[in-house]
Amino acid sequence: MLNEIIIKGAKENNLKNIDLRIPKNKLVVMTGLSGSGKSSLAFDTIYKEGQRRYVESLSAYARQFLGNMEKPDVESIEGLSPAISIDQKTTSKNPRSTVGTVTEIYDYLRLLYARIGKPICPTHGVEISGQSIEQMTDKVLEVSEGRVIILAPIIKDRKGTHQKTIEQLKKDGYVRVRVNGEIIDLDDDIDLEKNKRHTIQVVIDRLKIKEGIRSRLFDSLETAANLAEGKVVVLINKEEHVFSEHYACPECDFSIGSLEPRLFSFNAPYGACQECNGLGHKRKIDPDLLIPDKILSIKNGAIKGWQNTDTYGFSMIKQTADHYGIDISIPVKDMKKNDLNIILFGSKQAIQFRFGKGGESGYRHEKKSKYEGVISNLERRYMETTSRFMRDWIENYMGEQKCPVCDGKKLNEKQYWYHTGFVGGEKTVTPREAIRKGVMSKYIRKTVRGMVPNGPLGNAQFGKLFIYEDATHKHEAQKPEILKI
Repeated sequence: MLNEIIIKGAKENNLKNIDLRIPKNKLVVMTGLSGSGKSSLAFDTIYKEGQRRYVESLSAYARQFLGNMEKPDVESIEGLSPAISIDQKTTSKNPRSTVGTVTEIYDYLRLLYARIGKPICPTHGVEISGQSIEQMTDKVLEVSEGRVIILAPIIKDRKGTHQKTIEQLKKDGYVRVRVNGEIIDLDDDIDLEKNKRHTIQVVIDRLKIKEGIRSRLFDSLETAANLAEGKVVVLINKEEHVFSEHYACPECDFSIGSLEPRLFSFNAPYGACQECNGLGHKRKIDPDLLIPDKILSIKNGAIKGWQNTDTYGFSMIKQTADHYGIDISIPVKDMKKNDLNIILFGSKQAIQFRFGKGGESGYRHEKKSKYEGVISNLERRYMETTSRFMRDWIENYMGEQKCPVCDGKKLNEKQYWYHTGFVGGEKTVTPREAIRKGVMSKYIRKTVRGMVPNGPLGNAQFGKLFIYEDATHKHEAQKPEILKI
């Protein structure tokens, strides 16, 4: 395969028999005066020939709808791949608009990920599959004793009063529900706030682990799964376990929904990073914009907007500095990092603030509270204010920073990692690396899991796995120790 595109004898429009070599896998820029032939070379020669070759590779039936495409005026082009062109008029500065979205390639990629992607458990590294009612039952019965509550999650984190749902549950004969973590009788007056999100789980059964309970447990789990579209929540000694008939790890309680194209769209709430809303970056207060001249001291106006020493805000800075023994008369560049962080991001201790002198008490106003911090104060005001002027003023001190959750990838962290698995295929590690990183037991468990059959028998065998640190100490599989080699 050629590592470059070789163009010979390009004569399209105003090109004068041009020979050119363009390297692949590089960002190549064509620049020049108007009329010098940039567009003729890029669009009318390279792109046109790439498009023509692609169309010719299609079936005769498909080509009849596309028509014939003329060959550009060029002697030969070697090393050319299928090409995509983006017109200047269709570009946008919006971070949601990328090369992938503009060319609609991203739509096909999302579909591809949803159809051939393999969900991977982040804890055990095994492929996630649906759990049968039998597997759920075996998992619950692993507990030797205790109380179990079977729940059917019918509403998860949705706004509304949900009165119709509650009334229907009463008609269906259910007695109790778990609302936002609290078990309530349906006969009680359940008044949910309309504008708040609520989670409602129907109590299917309450039972105690003992001999002969398997049949009842199986029926209750089946009822819950049928009511909640395959999902079941089980409280075992008040500890919550989540099961799913669709996609769930066979070794732990991690479960997810089925793979859908919207999971991989940063323009959809379901797939977008919740921290940055799918933008890949966040606008936050930049300390360098807030304090551009670090030679100045805070007392002499180093902090923009806090230069006036007679204001309420500066008084709080001064009293905070006095409380912690911070010298605000020295240049900012000479201040200790921790001292500057207290001024910018707030205090951990409550401080007695006093404002103004006068009256019998000596002060017009007193309060005891933690100091909010300059940056924290600006970020709060930016979120709360309805004033366009105030937002514009605060934005003067804000800069774009890569989202700390998705690292600029725009997708929901869980969807990105859990659904795509390891980048480039299966992740490998040498025994020496595993020992050094302290993850040897993880790979031993993964290897053994692939040796035993799926189903209840395989789960039972795998549950008896022990990893030995030495000849005298053994540890349960749930708390493995690193194998000493």
